[in-house]
Amino acid sequence: MRLGYHTGYWSAGVPAGAQDAVLAAERLGFDSVWTAEAYGSDAFTPLAWWGARTSRVRLGTAVAQISARTPTATAMAALTLDHLSGGRAVLGLGVSGPQVVEGWYGQPFARPLARTREFVAIVRQVLARQGPVTFDGEFYRLPLPAGEGSGLGKALRSTVHPLRADLPVHLAAEGPRNVALSAEIADGWLPMFYSPRMDDDYRQLLADGFARRGPGLRPVEEFEVSATVPVVLGPDVESAASQIRPFIALYAGGMGAKGANFHRNVLDRLGYGEACDEIQAHYLAGDRERAAGAVPIELVQDVALVGPPEEIARRLPAWRATAITTLLVQTDPRMLEPIAALLA
Repeated sequence: MRLGYHTGYWSAGVPAGAQDAVLAAERLGFDSVWTAEAYGSDAFTPLAWWGARTSRVRLGTAVAQISARTPTATAMAALTLDHLSGGRAVLGLGVSGPQVVEGWYGQPFARPLARTREFVAIVRQVLARQGPVTFDGEFYRLPLPAGEGSGLGKALRSTVHPLRADLPVHLAAEGPRNVALSAEIADGWLPMFYSPRMDDDYRQLLADGFARRGPGLRPVEEFEVSATVPVVLGPDVESAASQIRPFIALYAGGMGAKGANFHRNVLDRLGYGEACDEIQAHYLAGDRERAAGAVPIELVQDVALVGPPEEIARRLPAWRATAITTLLVQTDPRMLEPIAALLA
């Protein structure tokens, strides 16, 4: 199981020590560094900025939202980053949720799986560069039909030859059908709130997708599962878990509308439906402190590694036995070195 470093989201500006952390991750032997985007900082620019100071670590978006850019613009960003980094880009894509897609991007959210399938097909066509890009789908049409524009649209091929026609495309997925879709059409899966307890279920969903996998993709044996896992070293489990609780409360209670929160759905499937009811009620009432306090210690330990080194070491074998190929550590940048030593 390889290690990656997830830099997370920005809030009030560039995170302190972010570039030093990326450089430390490369020095410590981490395989990859990943960024995110919601409705603030974007995922590509930091990778180009920080990646310019590195030479080996892979640079991944976890995730670039498909409603933020057209498929061709996304492919352009990915192939540009791949050239600048010498072939180290990994394009992680995700659909986000209806609040962001419709509220921030002004795009319809309906049928996200079908939209993702078309999006990935166009990105791959750009990267293959075997001819002008054309597509006649339900959501994307290239060129735009004459009846929907000036009629002057022309099928075009990228002026830049991609460094790698098989630049890896990974999908962030939480729902069962979306997890299977990642195995069917992508080169990797980016799960959130992965729990070793659910490993058998996840393996079955991936197997279902692999059974529908078409030709021209990487072999199933090369498929990657890169899971973002919060890691906190502390003197005891409880104090370390308290640093994770606000993060879980945010996603269970505030990242999505009531009744349409895909992050919460993952936790429901883990068996924490009642706890999530309480977390969400407090969060939507504006009481974030009580929302965090309602996160059970068992939930934290299911989806994160927290506590003293010996406790994390005790739990590591269960994580190593999962389908995860890369554990994307989400942590205080100052803790990267001891965590790397512990997880090595």
